[in-house]
Amino acid sequence: MSAVSSVLVVGAGLAGTATAISLAARGVAVDLVEIKPQAAALGSGITLQGNALRELRSLGVWDAVREHGYSFDVTGIRAADLFGSVVAEIPDARTGGPDLPAVLGMPRPELARILLDRAAAVGVKIRTGLTHTDLQPDDHGVDVTFSDGSAARYDLMVGADGIRSWTRRALGIDLETRAVGMGIWRAFGPRPASVTRTDLYYGGPSFIAGYCPTGDDSLYAYIVETAQDRSTLSPAEQLATMKELSAAYHGPWDEIRETLTDPDRVNYTWFETHVLPAPWNRGRVVLIGDAAHTCPPTLAQGGAQALEDAAVLAELLVERPALDRALWDEFHARRVDRATAVVEASNQLCQWQLDHVQGDVPSLMHRIAELVSRPA
Repeated sequence: MSAVSSVLVVGAGLAGTATAISLAARGVAVDLVEIKPQAAALGSGITLQGNALRELRSLGVWDAVREHGYSFDVTGIRAADLFGSVVAEIPDARTGGPDLPAVLGMPRPELARILLDRAAAVGVKIRTGLTHTDLQPDDHGVDVTFSDGSAARYDLMVGADGIRSWTRRALGIDLETRAVGMGIWRAFGPRPASVTRTDLYYGGPSFIAGYCPTGDDSLYAYIVETAQDRSTLSPAEQLATMKELSAAYHGPWDEIRETLTDPDRVNYTWFETHVLPAPWNRGRVVLIGDAAHTCPPTLAQGGAQALEDAAVLAELLVERPALDRALWDEFHARRVDRATAVVEASNQLCQWQLDHVQGDVPSLMHRIAELVSRPA
């Protein structure tokens, strides 16, 4: 007998949809609500490390992910010179095990679609354009009122509604989300034949210029700069700014730059970070994913950590007979220190660059790879 029979999941990102799939596939009645009217419509690309692929396989979507993504096992380091010279080729750790690629890139909307299709197939009730307006937890469940005026009661509510979580605010949790000091330009476009892996360019006018293949015909490219207010730029000016910054980088960037023609496929955001100290739950409401921890994408572990949260939470909810202190203690023991270590390491990589310090990057990368290679 599982600890819960009915669960509300708020947020249809990676953490929320994965939780919904895992629970529904094991017989739990799950409602998944998403405030956006089209949950799978937004985003550019995502880089998924092996430990993320391991969780996607457990969700039953690995074949579809492999078909629609682009996998590779080596990351290149290039110089900001006239040729984009390769200065190092670094084998990526197979953190998901030897039978999975080290890394896979894919379009975010495609990954969202695959997960939502799987959720529907296992019986999740998905409602978009909807959020909660009131929640009243007690010792036995949570009464929830929704923005369309409907109401329902659940054994558990999972807040997986992102970095600015409305669920977190509704619980009265005061969590400081701070800017790291870097901003990132991202663009989504066609993949030149010369791009077969992630390459990172260091030096030049920006901290990093890189790209990741996301399919046979697609990639996302990015440039990381000192954070600044870019909000007054029109879409056309944003496109022009990214192209101007990219002019310092060559090799495959010369081909990528020529494909940057659509202002609607360029966006700019700041790197932000936070970690919620334990506990992540307040009674029968629990926060996971970006609602509990978020970090810069310097280790490409944000998605993986969200998927791990979902896997551990669902496992405990269906294998334990009661939603009690012992369940929450084990959940926090398996997730809080691990996610915190990833956040701190991601932030450290940023800080070394901001301070122009040559930190021990290989040692840090090895330590985190060893950590996440062990199943959560």
